[in-house]
Formats: sequence, structure tokens, C-alpha cells
Amino acid sequence: MTTIYPPRTRIKDALAAEREVSELCVKGWVRTVRRSKEVAFLALNDGSCFASIQIVLEPTMAGFEEAARLGTGACVAVAGTLVPSPASGQRWEVKAARVEILGDADEEYPLQKKRHSLEYLRTIAHLRPRSNTFGAVFRVRSALSFAIHNFFRERGFLYVHTPIITANDCEGAGEMFRVTTLDPLKPPVKEAKVDWAEDFFGEKAGLTVSGQLQGELFATAFADIYTFGPTFRAENSHTSRHASEFWMIEPEMAFCDLAGDCALAEDFLRYLVTFALNECGEDLAFFDERVEKGLLAKLEALATARFERISYSEAVERLQSSGQSFEFPVEWGCDLQSEHERYLTEKVVGGPVFVTDYPAAIKAFYMRLNDDGKTVAAMDLLVPRVGEIIGGSQREDRHDVLLQRMAACKIVPESLPWYLDIRRWGSCPHAGFGLGFERLIMYLTGMENIRDVIPFPRTPGNAKF
Repeated sequence: MTTIYPPRTRIKDALAAEREVSELCVKGWVRTVRRSKEVAFLALNDGSCFASIQIVLEPTMAGFEEAARLGTGACVAVAGTLVPSPASGQRWEVKAARVEILGDADEEYPLQKKRHSLEYLRTIAHLRPRSNTFGAVFRVRSALSFAIHNFFRERGFLYVHTPIITANDCEGAGEMFRVTTLDPLKPPVKEAKVDWAEDFFGEKAGLTVSGQLQGELFATAFADIYTFGPTFRAENSHTSRHASEFWMIEPEMAFCDLAGDCALAEDFLRYLVTFALNECGEDLAFFDERVEKGLLAKLEALATARFERISYSEAVERLQSSGQSFEFPVEWGCDLQSEHERYLTEKVVGGPVFVTDYPAAIKAFYMRLNDDGKTVAAMDLLVPRVGEIIGGSQREDRHDVLLQRMAACKIVPESLPWYLDIRRWGSCPHAGFGLGFERLIMYLTGMENIRDVIPFPRTPGNAKF
């Protein structure tokens, strides 16, 4: 016979109740079990919030012995009464009337009541969302996904789904994953080379590294657009900041220059940090206590900080005159390294800073060439403790100059005829930037490895789950 329960109450809502509830049902996974001579206690969590709710099992309850023997990880439904808790740390607890075991867990369940290393938890990515740390990470990730869409919707931006499979390498670095249906052992050959015309798409195709180029097309029709989706890099990097699959937010604005681009980036980051502080307080408090001491103070400071702006040339000059010894020498024409970026934000400026107008030789072909012929209208937003968190530019909207830049970067114009077309027909000044979503989550939570802010990370040699 099926037991009839009241509708499920999320544990978050139960803990926030204004008064006692005579009959309710909570469902979730057992975190801990404690038993004394006369009573047993279950800590139950359903992922709706950081806290678990205490379930009180008394010997008079039918099925007491079976419920009291439950192990960590078991899934249960509990019907009972929400009553004030005499225990410190939470206002309410549930006095159970009946418990139904939905899914038992044996003693081999790997998430026992002890601290597990992040390295170990990566090996059980299918279970780590049930841990305190990763429950908090993925609640923050979910909340910030909503905040991103909300920010752009409030400002009238159009959300564009750019292609995941593409024939174009936006960055020109050749780090695309190949997409093909050709037989790897017997591919069609023409003139001693693989004949990609015989492939599914009739040409070489790969997974996108960015939705920017397609976003520019939509910006010349809708003015203000953004993309938010997965991107891929076949970069054999094993650092804590690189993954092969990650998510990017890329707005693009017509009738916008570099100054406007910086203004939107500042508003965007400030909005997201403020949203996290207001909406994810319980989880951020956990990260402040257990992961990065001073995290809340860092975020609160950024939410109200003044965002400075300096040119790349000025940044180089100030780094060279600082007297600081860097692992990588600072020279005009070289890209800034993380140590340089952090020194600028933490020692020179003392807060977030936009570095603008980088040498053309170290930036992408699509960035607008400045009047000096040596630099481009590019910007990086640097923040304390991390360095670069946003990168963007005003785009090159002049057809002839774009052709020159493509030639300098050895990009064949015939490979991007549609991209050149929007410089021929109704071209306009436009700008945009990119923010790596995982980098943002790392900054907001204090987590130091990108593998720990992605549900199922894809890195060299690892595509489990």
C-alpha cells in the first residue's frame, strides 16, 4: 500500500517558517545519524540550502529501529511536525511521525562524515554535489546564471544562441576540437591530403572557441545582444585556471566605443558581485570561513570600488619603475602576466583597473586599430587576487583596415566572407567583451581550481561522467 504524504516542503522553506507546522513532509539525503538510548537524530539535506534540518525519531514511531539504522547517504521521506528546536544553531526541527526509506546506502558510501580533499572529490564527481562545499558552489553557479540573464534583460539586450559547431576559429590559435564523421583509419584523400569536402559539413568543422564573431552579426541588426553558452579549447594545459570546456558570457553592442565597453563591463561585474552578496549569503559565509578568509570583505570592497583606467603603456612604465622583481620581465610589446596584473591591482591601483590600448601585435585581428598604428582599442579588467577577469575591445569596423589586420595575422579573407560583409554593408562602430563564467565563480567563491566550479570538468585526459 502506498503511503500518502503531504506535498513536499523544501528544507529551505521549512527552516524559514514563521510558525509551527502540524503536518509536513520533507525529503532528502541523510548527512549524519546520531542515536542515544531513547531517541535518534537524522541530519537531512535536500540541496535547497546549505543547512540541513534535524529529524527527531522517537521509539514510539512505527519503524523506529529500521529508520534509526539508516546510513549516511540514504534517501528518505519524512512526515511529521515542524517544532521549535532546543538545539543551538537552528530554529526548527521535525518530529517524525513516519519515515519511508526511498533509497538505502550501505557502509561503502564514499561521502562519510569527515573532510574529504577536493582532489578526492573530483574522482567522485557524480556524488560530490552532495557535499557541503560543492552544494554551495553549484547553488552559487545557478544563482549567477539567473543574474546574468537578468542583467541583460533589464537593459534590453537580445539573447543569441550562437553555434557550437563552427568552421571558424575566432581566436586564430588553432586550438579547436575537430568535429568529423570521416573514418579516421580510411579518410578520403585528394592530392595527398584529407578531402574535407567529403566530410559531413563539406569542410573542416570544430567546436566553437567563442560566439563573438556571430554575435557581431546580430549586433548589426539588434544593436545590443549577448551570448551565454559553452565554448571549447583543445589546449593541452594542466593549470588550475584552464579547462577544455567552459562557459562564456559575451555581450556585443552596436554604436559603442571602448569607453562604453568598459562602462558596461564595470556595471556588469558590480551587479553580479552585489547579487551574490544579497542572494547567496549563507553559501558565501561558508566560503569565507572554510575556503578563503576575507572573501566577503573582498567582494564588499569590489561592489563599491572605483574602477580605475590606465593605458597599457602607462602600466608597463609603472611596473618597470616599481622596483619589484618579477619572474617575467616587463617590456613594452609583451603581454602582461598574472603577476604583473595582480601587482597593478593590489599595489599600484589598490582596486579594480581597466588596462587599455594594447600593442596590436599581441591582440586579435578583429580589434580596432588606434590612430597611432601600433595599438588597438582593447581592454582587460583586472581585479585584486586574480588579475584579468574580463577582456574586450572595440571591433575593427573599417573594411580596408580589417583586411590589413587579417593579412598581418595570416588569416585568409576567403575564410570569413560573411564577417567582412558586415563591414561592407551598413558597418558601424561596435564593441564587446568576454567573461569566463567559471573564472567569475572562482572569484566569488574563493575556489582555486576551475575543476571545482564545473559540474563535470573536461580537462586533458579526463572526460569521465
